[in-house]
Amino acid sequence: MNKKMNIEAPNDSILQKDIDRIAQELVKFPEINHKTIFVTGASGLLGSLTVKSLLCLNRCYRFKVSVVALVRSLEKAQAAFGDLMHDDKLRIIVGDIGEIPDIVEPIDYIIHGASVTSSRDFVEHPVETIFTAINGTNQVLELARSKNISGMVYISSLEMYGTINSDIPVSEDAGGYIDPLSIRSSYSESKRMAENLCCAFSSEYGLPVKIARLTQTFGPGVSYNDNRVFAQFARSVIKKKNIVLHTKGSTVRNYCYTSDAIRALFYILLKGTTGSAYNVANMGTGISIRDMAELAAKFGSHTNIVFERGDNEKRGYNPPVTICLDTSRLQALGWSAEVGLEEMFQNLIKSMESSLI
Repeated sequence: MNKKMNIEAPNDSILQKDIDRIAQELVKFPEINHKTIFVTGASGLLGSLTVKSLLCLNRCYRFKVSVVALVRSLEKAQAAFGDLMHDDKLRIIVGDIGEIPDIVEPIDYIIHGASVTSSRDFVEHPVETIFTAINGTNQVLELARSKNISGMVYISSLEMYGTINSDIPVSEDAGGYIDPLSIRSSYSESKRMAENLCCAFSSEYGLPVKIARLTQTFGPGVSYNDNRVFAQFARSVIKKKNIVLHTKGSTVRNYCYTSDAIRALFYILLKGTTGSAYNVANMGTGISIRDMAELAAKFGSHTNIVFERGDNEKRGYNPPVTICLDTSRLQALGWSAEVGLEEMFQNLIKSMESSLI
């Protein structure tokens, strides 16, 4: 093992530990050695962590995985990868997911994570949200077909389940109501359609594609300026400010730590059944948004919870739901979640603080 600390995350020791942990797990999958993996959304949270973990696998365990990373801008790639941009096993492609530039090299595996992720964009740019999901996924599937890939995983979302209020963990066979006339449904409806498109390519063309339905995922690597609730909570703790809730915080869901999610993607990609979907979550993290705010506030000596009502429709908030994903199908592949909610917040806060240094 050839290992030097803080190569993939030079300014964030917490993130580097996660990358090392993922790389250690990927040793279990020798089938990716000497292969090329195409990653879309590569400058995003999960995409960049996937790329860094594969490069760490090469460096630490003498694998020779080539990575082709699709990003929207060179500046975002440079911010995400820094000196790794010069790694000879990484090729950055700048382009739009709706019109992927020509890729001349063979592609063996695809991890498709490009997506609109901001709740505000779901209501302010619903057309772009829909077309990014559907047209982008169609482009990736056509590429997969032309390259005769060995496997692909599409990163979907728990939001495809729609409105569910149940204390019983939700399996992959469940489905709740989505209002097609709600602008906010641009995200959840397009995720459903993209999943169906994956299944259509699998059925009609024999494409080995699987689906990962992720719950909200966070940990080291989350941008300091991220606007999702967990980042808002962590930022309030760092700034020694109150946590502001714009709703009652009654929505209950379970969450997943970033390194656990990346590990899950590879289990699904390499061990999952073609045409199947797999929930990705930590079943031990079910909590309401209000209770999660209370948990986060414990890490800040000057942080309290305050409520300020506003126009939640414009913010892109979903109706209150109670939904916790059942991960039995994923666990049957050999995966298990390792990091609980308290450690998730501890590591998130430390990582965000390191980005300010």
